Amino acid sequence: MSLYAAYAGNLDARLMTRRAPHSPLRGTGWLNGWRLTFGGEQMGWEGALATIVEAPRSQVFVALYDVAPMDEDSMDRWEGVGLDIYRRMRVRVHTLDGEEPAWVYVLNGYEGGLPSARYLGEIADAADSAGAPHDYAMELRKRPC
Repeated sequence: MSLYAAYAGNLDARLMTRRAPHSPLRGTGWLNGWRLTFGGEQMGWEGALATIVEAPRSQVFVALYDVAPMDEDSMDRWEGVGLDIYRRMRVRVHTLDGEEPAWVYVLNGYEGGLPSARYLGEIADAADSAGAPHDYAMELRKRPC
């Protein structure tokens, strides 16, 4: 099994159950030194796509999933790895039990552009359902779209 740190819409356990049905939620944590941003607006979706970039003094709330080998290809397809939309990257997640290595999907595009209001709302709702602090989800809702 591989440990996957989900941010944005993949924080929603119901959504992850459809994308990776054999991969249980392990817990939550923080990516310290990273921030949530958006890019890839030109790719044709209804606005920019969520991604993360390194940023000192910032952090991103994540949900940790034990991704079963049988779900890895499904996750890669969903995230557009074969289409060169996202790539996997190793990061260190800070949890109550210490640091854990995990992989995330990072956009293969330049930062910039705004997400749609619908997409931003889904991300904030997913953060709420994953147990993110209230102020974290509220800051997501206040972002420009």
